[in-house]
Amino acid sequence: MAAALPPIRLLAAGSLRAALGEVAAAFDARTGLAVELVCGASGLLKERIAQGEVADLFASADLGNPEALAKAGLAGPVVLFARNELCAFARPEVTVSPETLLERMLDPAIRLGTSTPKADPSGDYAFQVFARAEALQAGAKAALEAKALQLTGGPASIAAPSGVNVYGHKLATGAADLFLAYRTNAEAIAREQPGLQLVRLPAGLSVGADYGLTVMAKASPNAGRLAMFILSRAGQEILAKHGFAAPTLPRDTN
Repeated sequence: MAAALPPIRLLAAGSLRAALGEVAAAFDARTGLAVELVCGASGLLKERIAQGEVADLFASADLGNPEALAKAGLAGPVVLFARNELCAFARPEVTVSPETLLERMLDPAIRLGTSTPKADPSGDYAFQVFARAEALQAGAKAALEAKALQLTGGPASIAAPSGVNVYGHKLATGAADLFLAYRTNAEAIAREQPGLQLVRLPAGLSVGADYGLTVMAKASPNAGRLAMFILSRAGQEILAKHGFAAPTLPRDTN
């Protein structure tokens, strides 16, 4: 009797947990091939892979981390497989709109939360928002960088309780009044903390997130099948259902 194949090990950004969990289940149902999904901050996952942790695929919330592994000879070409965008989530008592968002972020009384740059691309994208703010108001970049509370995504960050959205938890517990995070958190936050507000970033501050997928150089033989499934119409439709922009879906011609 042939030995069972080990699961395909997919290391992925935390923001992909629900979407790729469903993708993995659909792939298993179609192929009989199990997937072990390991989620975390993309920058920290990249470091773990570089230090020798076993992985077959890496799905990152940016292109830079997987491209660094490819450049080091540890992974193959990087493919854009999903897009996200940054928005703001706010506590119920914070009066804020897209038009007043910069003013509120700069307000000394407002605790502004972000993820941790370099460890987590969400933090890097937040600091890109701060850089864009400089064009709208002189001194804004330095002021926002100085006051930003890097509450998530770092090696020493305090996690939320299991199964709870970390950004909604930080807001609900008062660790932050405003939090810059991915828009794909909206459904979980609305379900868990219905009083919290979602605020879209105005055009002058808007920052998008490009997600990169790569197959590792020493991947198991079936890793490529999973990668192709993620890029297929079935995989992309699942990503779209979870709020991601799915770049390989056919254009709607209706």
